[in-house]
Amino acid sequence: MNKIGFVVSSSPSQITIEVDGLQTLETFKEQLQIGNFLKISDGNLNYAVATINNISGQNSESDGSVTWKFVIDATPIGSLRNDGGQLCFSRGSQVLPVPTEEVFVFDNDDLKSIFSHDSKFNFKLGHLSKNNAIDFKVDGDKFFGKHVAVVGSTGSGKSCAVSSILQCAVGIDSETNTNSLNQRNSHILIFDIHSEYKSAFTLGTEQKFNLNDLDVDNIAIPYWLMNSVELESLFIESNESNSHNQVSQFKHAVILNKKKHNPTVSKVTYDSPIYFDIKEVFNFIVNKNNLTCYDKDSKKYLAITSAQIEYDEQLLWERHDFLPSTANGKNKDLNEKVYKDGGFNGDFERFISRFETTLNDKRLNFILSPKKKDKSDYQTEDFGEIIKQFLGYIDRQNITIIDLSGIPFEVLSLTVSMVSRLIFDFAFHYSKLQHDAGANNDIPFLIVCEEAHNYIPRQGGSEFNASKRSLERIAKEGRKYGLSLMVVSQRPSEVSDTIFSQCNNFVSLRLTNKADQNYIKALLPDGSSSVIDMLPTLSQGEAFVVGDAVLIPSLIELPMPKPQPKSSSIDTYSEWTEAWKDVSFEDVVLRWKK
Repeated sequence: MNKIGFVVSSSPSQITIEVDGLQTLETFKEQLQIGNFLKISDGNLNYAVATINNISGQNSESDGSVTWKFVIDATPIGSLRNDGGQLCFSRGSQVLPVPTEEVFVFDNDDLKSIFSHDSKFNFKLGHLSKNNAIDFKVDGDKFFGKHVAVVGSTGSGKSCAVSSILQCAVGIDSETNTNSLNQRNSHILIFDIHSEYKSAFTLGTEQKFNLNDLDVDNIAIPYWLMNSVELESLFIESNESNSHNQVSQFKHAVILNKKKHNPTVSKVTYDSPIYFDIKEVFNFIVNKNNLTCYDKDSKKYLAITSAQIEYDEQLLWERHDFLPSTANGKNKDLNEKVYKDGGFNGDFERFISRFETTLNDKRLNFILSPKKKDKSDYQTEDFGEIIKQFLGYIDRQNITIIDLSGIPFEVLSLTVSMVSRLIFDFAFHYSKLQHDAGANNDIPFLIVCEEAHNYIPRQGGSEFNASKRSLERIAKEGRKYGLSLMVVSQRPSEVSDTIFSQCNNFVSLRLTNKADQNYIKALLPDGSSSVIDMLPTLSQGEAFVVGDAVLIPSLIELPMPKPQPKSSSIDTYSEWTEAWKDVSFEDVVLRWKK
């Protein structure tokens, strides 16, 4: 063992060590970097393990010579206990040295005794940043069975880090599918906001890796699967003065229409995931806005000239042209007094305008009018087929990518909300069925929320209510049903507090924004603070890892994924000029219109 000094003071939070002079410091300079480990004797064949926080030096001059004194501040993080002649690591500061105890640098054997002694730590995340000979492994069950946060500024290697972790999880190694003959039953769904992960999971056909790639052109999430929050977010302006009336009539129309199209369903609610016709609901609202009636022979009739039709709400699914009310006298065509009863006298004009604009928005076809392969509409009985889009394990697929880059921003939150809620509901009911059968849930899911601050922000308007509600529910309850989250963001301080507070493991790459650094620092253990101060200086691909799945909070280097993620963005001037060489302004406008 290589002795470097001795303890001068000791406490549960800090150990101060004096180095044996300048020559010792120079000899072991590489091992005495911030974040590296030290081994401190307790006099009983056991050792405390501490991580270096700070190194300071002072010099003094005497008789023309300079004498240096170096002091190391270190944080105790665990202990190496002698068990039958073998040192075994355990977390916590059970062993605290007293002053004068000797201090040693870690060698490779010491590092291996920490990072390789336990079979539970079987998932390789990378290697130690200062020592690529030592693999850094985590407890795979705790890492993927609980929620994970991956944070890092633009350019820190965040997308590559996520791709590397997920490739290892599904068995992709250097563009080879190691599970081609032994498909796993777990499944990963990625919300890809910049269309960059497809390339990371596209392998040669001989590898038999089935990537499930969904985008705005082939995804189908019909509006009738929306719950009340999602429906109202899409069709109703919540800050209008009469929005309570809009919600009341819209809810009434939706429930009534669901009953019309699903007569065999015994209990129909606003949130029931069953078919209804949104165009008929629109007609109902328009008719309610313009509704006038008249009485004749003790019966109530719709005030229209085309026919004498007795009033019935079921007749409002088709548009009618109503006659104006007559305050005094009678209508000349009907020879009856026309009055408003049950209508809203034009109060829904703005509501109807918004409703109609939404229905006519071709960008929302994947929600408002998705088609099956035979070009017919999805109905209640197609619910299973819709869910299968996201449950790739049914078709022996491990990765589903939902490309959000083509999704209109106005419905980004809704899209994320609907998909994540459907997966949660599936996981919940499958878990219950397995429990009733006396079996465990054998279909774990991981939802990767790339650029999470875009749809689950810490602060935001009502347009984010749907996605925040769905994902926060998963964060709080999902682990019980085999559903976990990987939250990825370049601005962690702008992501929902509820989401991050439920994350048990953190992978922090370079963070340059002070607010983000402070936010992450507040979430992590106190003993990690000195290493976190290094976050703005980390190189690309370096990360600080801490959490339940980690034996010791460590600075690691993540391997470069093969294949790599790649977005369609243009990085250089030469690429820009080449890309636009044959593209006209009219081409762009045409694409935009489509």
